[in-house]
Amino acid sequence: MAQPSPLLLISEFGLFSALGVIGAIFANSTGAGGGVIFVPFFNYLNFSSQSVVATSFAIQCCGMTAGAVTWWRYYRTAHGFDDYWQSLPSALMLSIPASICGMAFSQYSQQGTLLLTQVWGGANNLHTLFGVFSVVLALAIFVSIPLMKRTHFKTEITNVDIVLLPVVSFIGGVITAWLSVGVGELVAVYLIMRGFNVTMSIAIAVVLSAFTVWSALPYHVLISEAVVWEVVLFAGMGAIIGGMLAKYVVLAFSVQRLKLFFGIWVLVLGASSLPIF
Repeated sequence: MAQPSPLLLISEFGLFSALGVIGAIFANSTGAGGGVIFVPFFNYLNFSSQSVVATSFAIQCCGMTAGAVTWWRYYRTAHGFDDYWQSLPSALMLSIPASICGMAFSQYSQQGTLLLTQVWGGANNLHTLFGVFSVVLALAIFVSIPLMKRTHFKTEITNVDIVLLPVVSFIGGVITAWLSVGVGELVAVYLIMRGFNVTMSIAIAVVLSAFTVWSALPYHVLISEAVVWEVVLFAGMGAIIGGMLAKYVVLAFSVQRLKLFFGIWVLVLGASSLPIF
């Protein structure tokens, strides 16, 4: 309302609120980042590669934070003493610092820049990078679906997890810096395949993603200055609503069906981003 033409602003960008709601519901009900929805949509609108990633991060700071708070309250009130959920704090302590380090490596180190430009073809290759990652992610989701039928789950972090979870999180942080998606998906699939409770794995991925996207935002606010704030204003508001609703979506529907639908959606989006299409 403080803008010179608030009604014009609403008419041009107001529909992004719906995008924020949809993206946050997907993100916080499956453990995947909202970038899976935002990146292809912003590519379609011909945003620059930096603006795609930066704006997606800013929106996720709203939606993933709302989802993280909601999931954390659910854990504290309903499952704080549940054996299947007792590994949640330990998993977060192992994954969050590693993910933030991976993010910093990609954004601020020369080696991270060289890795992106020389190995992956640079930020201008965002379409292909996103497509390849999405296809691989979708296949991993499909593989993990049969594991969700378990009735007994692991309750404790093992020595293997102490080693592998930070490694997976670091790699996820590196990928997330480039694509605005990655760490939540990788950690959720890892935990499910290791035999942990599915709903707890999603909650861990959401909280981890919230910390990761917040660690990414200062670079895009102060250095790249690529955030499209008009979009964030409305999509971020919608993302907060979606982040609060996502928990109820998970609890109301079968996790297997959610993952199957989400995997198909990610596969279609990823395949459509590849050069062959």
